[in-house]
Amino acid sequence: MKKIIAINGSPRKNGNTAILLNKALEGAKEQGAETELINLYDLNYKGCISCFACKRQGGKSYGKCICADELLPVLKKIEQADALILGSPIYFGTVTGEMRSFMERLLYPYLVYDENGSTLFPRKIPTGFIYTMNVDEEKLKELGYEYNFKLNARFMKIIFGSSETLFVTDTYQFDDYSKYAASKFNVPQKEQRRQTEFPNDCLKAFAMGAKFIREVEE
Repeated sequence: MKKIIAINGSPRKNGNTAILLNKALEGAKEQGAETELINLYDLNYKGCISCFACKRQGGKSYGKCICADELLPVLKKIEQADALILGSPIYFGTVTGEMRSFMERLLYPYLVYDENGSTLFPRKIPTGFIYTMNVDEEKLKELGYEYNFKLNARFMKIIFGSSETLFVTDTYQFDDYSKYAASKFNVPQKEQRRQTEFPNDCLKAFAMGAKFIREVEE
């Protein structure tokens, strides 16, 4: 049975990002895949500590992260997975700190310092990234968010062979906006978008998960 892993980089286990990741897993499960959702905020770990053990030629940890913390078992699971989807809300223009630290630990050991930008990951697998954010599509471009998104996709493609991206914009952040200092937001507009567009975003996430498993089967 094929396995797909989703990584939730949000502190919320039932928020927008988690909902979309679970939809992606539902799509994969419908195709017969085994699924697993991992919440990064449940784990105690750090980002890359620049020890270079993963780069030491002939070393026992060449191509693998040596840091023995709660992230290490997750990295081992990913090495055996057939597909991978990451998800994160956008904080100050980029992914959460936990997701960034995770990506350092995930990607760097496989990256080879050669002219071809080779990878030590043992095979090609489909990967995706789901981003959730308060801003709308116009503001996303105005603020230059796309640069970081494209950079992430580039490195995911280098390491794993492919990468797809789903942007989910103008999300509904609070259960009750009247309780929070958030006067810049048009709450009725956000409520309407939640009802009309978020279901479509869920369908796109579902389709991503299903597509990845079909690609693995081909």
